[in-house]
Amino acid sequence: MIEFDDVTKVYDDGTVAIEDISFTVEAGTTTVLVGPSGCGKTTTMKLVNRLEDPTEGTVRFDGTDIEKLDEIELRRDVGYVIQEIGLFDHMTVGENVSTVPELKGWEQARIDDRVDELLSLMDLPAEQYRDQYPGELSGGQRQRVGVARALAADPDVMLMDEPFGALDPITRENLQNEFLDIQAEINTTILFVTHSIDEALKMGDRIAIFDVGELVQYDTPDEILSNPKNEFVEDFIGDDRTLKQLQVTPVREVMAESAAEHERVAGAGAGAVETAVDGDAIPVAPTDSTQVALSRLIQTGSDALPVVDDGDVVGVVTESAIREGGT
Repeated sequence: MIEFDDVTKVYDDGTVAIEDISFTVEAGTTTVLVGPSGCGKTTTMKLVNRLEDPTEGTVRFDGTDIEKLDEIELRRDVGYVIQEIGLFDHMTVGENVSTVPELKGWEQARIDDRVDELLSLMDLPAEQYRDQYPGELSGGQRQRVGVARALAADPDVMLMDEPFGALDPITRENLQNEFLDIQAEINTTILFVTHSIDEALKMGDRIAIFDVGELVQYDTPDEILSNPKNEFVEDFIGDDRTLKQLQVTPVREVMAESAAEHERVAGAGAGAVETAVDGDAIPVAPTDSTQVALSRLIQTGSDALPVVDDGDVVGVVTESAIREGGT
């Protein structure tokens, strides 16, 4: 989908923002660009919609050098979400969301349907929020509108530059969770910039770690935690790698599919497991992190948690399975 081929960006004052960057972003995935301030991650992202152009090398969009694409049309085809949100205060929520479809010449009925669809997706019912103004919304609601506006023209690619950075921790976590659910539905290709390794590990299918213009490691969250490339990556991850591993490991990777299977592999009594599951245990989903499951086990004092998918119990998960990394 997006290819960076030996890309270098040098500003007029001689500052080297990035040097010899090469990596590929696969369609339908979320790639998080992370690193300390001034490392080149935002510059890299801006190359995709030609807010910046490379000094050397090539950025390709679906195999085409983006410098051969009309930059105005390209920007209308690429969704863009920023930390400051950038909503037009004099326009209603519906008018903000419909901005790009109107620029692209969509028919009004199609625009109206798309606005209603996206506001519903963002948990902002159109009948309640369409005619409100940004100043009447909370920070989290405004950020949702910003995401809806970026998605309005159904872009193949969406750029997100510190989208949740200005929000309080609780709102930020809630929006992260909501966006992961939304991404599972829309399957858009996303480049996501953050300075937080925790956010990168949570949001990314793949993570690009930058240091002073250099792409140090480009890998899956699990691989980065298991095999950091060098001391910089180790230090950037921090000392709590084990806890972070729980964050990126889904329950489905450690659950037993039945109490009998749990008895076979762990030596625990199936009856004991079933009793725990049928009691006060709080269920988890296969897609929940093992960090969530461990917290609920400790919170309830349960021996095991039921793993529920679409209303059906599909397995059990225990503390020992989580600590061992699987059964």
